[in-house]
Amino acid sequence: MKKILSAALAVLMIVTCAAVFTGCGAKASPDKISIGGIGPLTGDAAIYGTAVKYGAEIAVEEINALGGIQLELNFQDDVHDAEKAVNAYNNLKDWGMQILMGTVTTAPCIAVSSEADADNIFTLTPSASSTDVLGGFPDASGEVTIPRKDNIFQLCFTDPNQGLASAQYINDQKLGSKIAVIYNSSDVYSTGIYEKFAAKAKELGMNVVSVTSFTNDTANDFNVQLTEAKNAGADLIFLPIYYTPASLILSQANSMGYAPKFFGVDGMDGILTVEGFDTSLAEGVMLLTPFVADAQDERTVKFVSTYKEKYGDVPNQFAADAYDCVYAIYEACQIAGIDGATSAADACAKLTAIFTDGTFAVDGLTGEGMQWSATGEVSKAPKGMVIKDGVYVGM
Repeated sequence: MKKILSAALAVLMIVTCAAVFTGCGAKASPDKISIGGIGPLTGDAAIYGTAVKYGAEIAVEEINALGGIQLELNFQDDVHDAEKAVNAYNNLKDWGMQILMGTVTTAPCIAVSSEADADNIFTLTPSASSTDVLGGFPDASGEVTIPRKDNIFQLCFTDPNQGLASAQYINDQKLGSKIAVIYNSSDVYSTGIYEKFAAKAKELGMNVVSVTSFTNDTANDFNVQLTEAKNAGADLIFLPIYYTPASLILSQANSMGYAPKFFGVDGMDGILTVEGFDTSLAEGVMLLTPFVADAQDERTVKFVSTYKEKYGDVPNQFAADAYDCVYAIYEACQIAGIDGATSAADACAKLTAIFTDGTFAVDGLTGEGMQWSATGEVSKAPKGMVIKDGVYVGM
């Protein structure tokens, strides 16, 4: 009986291990630096996670082809859900993750970054832009309610920086005389950008004539918001939101005969891929991004060509951010002497020291001489992009 029970338990363990994919029996290679990745590969935000996975895979292949330090990437789906992201994180820990590249979207990353901070696992997110991911920043009341997570860093702009840069760009380029804003008040990404945009717009004396919001539960009907903007005479609408509601706003504005300029942020990158969306309505849409796929520098041309060849699509900013993430980790690992045998805690201490020493800089697709502050923020310049003839073109 004991033998039968033992055999049954063994079978159960095998089945369980297979079910969690990386929980058992799939340990990372001791000869390679093990990098975990987390992001949405399915669901409404899959365009972001898929792009990050693909961009990271290209970087890993290029680096491994150089010889020397070898990397291994294990990327898991979190469906843009915080609980699933934490589960994926725990699976990656069981797998033997030394470094985390992720997570891709903000709410899951806030949850996972707290876990990684407690576990001393170095984390570099390509695209989760809220300052809550990093901790140490004051909230709207001026209090620091989330302590700094010392080993968490961003390769993307923080939400405040996107808001400040957008206001400055719209003002400097004289893109609109009357500005309206439509933002998602239930989303920390959108709200964080809006708040800094509003402060900067006031400082610059911009004429903001309408500010309206929506929530995740009401993100399908924008008639009220668009009517208010139209009645106020807004000739430019600032949309610090993701591409799915943005596509609905453009469609509904067209239906009511309202054709202002639209200006967005990095979350709108992907609007041309929305199923059923008339992409001609996005003609002339502007956004700030650190990456322009039609740039002619050698690095960008090579990346875009490889991405198209492997995945049959033009890479967006999220793919480029992930590519730069992997190279930043690689270059820092070279300096620190990290390899597949280095413990996650030792790798974390060494990488954190390098990223904050004030001299470490990375040239990438999304910025030249990128550096990181002690707050975990990256320093790089945004670029303007406009949709023209169905493609993204640098402004």
